[in-house]
Amino acid sequence: MQNKVILAYSGGLDTSVILKWLVNKGYEVICYVANVGQQEDFAAIEQKALKTGASRVYIEDLQREFVTDYIFAALRGNAIYEGRYLLGTSLARPLIAKRQVEIAQTEKTHYYAHGSTGKGNDQVRFEFAYYALDSDAIVISPWKDPEFLSEFKGRSDLIKYAEKYKIPVKASLSKSYSEDENLMHISHEAGILEDPFFRPPENVFSHTVSPKEAPDSETILEIEFKDGYPARVTNLNNDIVKEDPLELFSYLNQIGSQNGVGRVDMVENRFIGIKSRGVYETPGATILWSAHRDLEGIAMDKEVMHLRDMLSVKFAELIYNGFWFSPEMDFLMCAFEKSQEKIDGTVTVSIYKGNVTPIGRRSPISLYNQALSSMDIEGGYNATDSLGFININAIRLKAHKIVLKKKQPYNWRQKD
Repeated sequence: MQNKVILAYSGGLDTSVILKWLVNKGYEVICYVANVGQQEDFAAIEQKALKTGASRVYIEDLQREFVTDYIFAALRGNAIYEGRYLLGTSLARPLIAKRQVEIAQTEKTHYYAHGSTGKGNDQVRFEFAYYALDSDAIVISPWKDPEFLSEFKGRSDLIKYAEKYKIPVKASLSKSYSEDENLMHISHEAGILEDPFFRPPENVFSHTVSPKEAPDSETILEIEFKDGYPARVTNLNNDIVKEDPLELFSYLNQIGSQNGVGRVDMVENRFIGIKSRGVYETPGATILWSAHRDLEGIAMDKEVMHLRDMLSVKFAELIYNGFWFSPEMDFLMCAFEKSQEKIDGTVTVSIYKGNVTPIGRRSPISLYNQALSSMDIEGGYNATDSLGFININAIRLKAHKIVLKKKQPYNWRQKD
């Protein structure tokens, strides 16, 4: 009896070859295509998979769940990897893997396959999710399989194999970089972009116009949040309003794209220890992250904010490294849920030539006291109270200075 394997399938060169390779090894291959917002002809992908040997194809629209359960969850925890990357690919992978496990349960199998390479981050994101959600998971990862690696040294071997078995592929040896696209972003890496000093040509970018070509007038948006969740977007230029989560996020993508928002070019640290250059376009999320963070300034307690910010660094790292379904992630999610209980209000942002600038904010539970913070009026604050406050906090600084004066440098080379 053939073993059933659920293959995360994109219809590209790698997964098309992997599909045929698995069929030739005697597996019954069920292809699974996750629609997380990439621009693809899913009907054509389904037909291609069936012609290449798949016994069945699942096409799953996960866009809404991606926005509400993953993108918005990352937003509430202020997840930014290494201070710059908004984790578009990293957030999509656990969702894709979760649905793959659900399909495997339907098909009564524990075999999973994917096309991620042995040098990248996606291999751990997929496989950690498989093992976390199915303790009996058996993972087939061709790019770590000695037999597969002996047959396929690189892209040229894949193309020859596709030609041999009449698998239609768009790939060619001249493709100069790879991309991953979803509703949140598109990433560009490898090929010509591996040189970190090389400036990407403008034709690399597909989700944002160049800020130099963006409109010469600003777009003003009001973004309303409830418990840290985006609840409404109003374009004050034309009174367009979006409230549905998927429509709201898609609209912010549109506005950000038109105004050149969300381009990031960075060298990051992969989980396995390799540094990698990535070029990202994340228009809508860049707007949301800026607005949400600004609202927290008026609505979040100081110490809660500072503690949350310390946790956010770890949160982003866990997402990047594939630990979405982990006990430490469960713990952090509970902490962020508490921190966002009263993050209610509206932020006004100006979108202009690649920039997102908060220009106003209000909250029904604002912690900002204009009279108290004013430099022009007393507002109930007694300035003389600061004398004791400063004297008490200066005690340890004075002691530190005394210690420095008394301390003699230790010469570890000098013998008694």
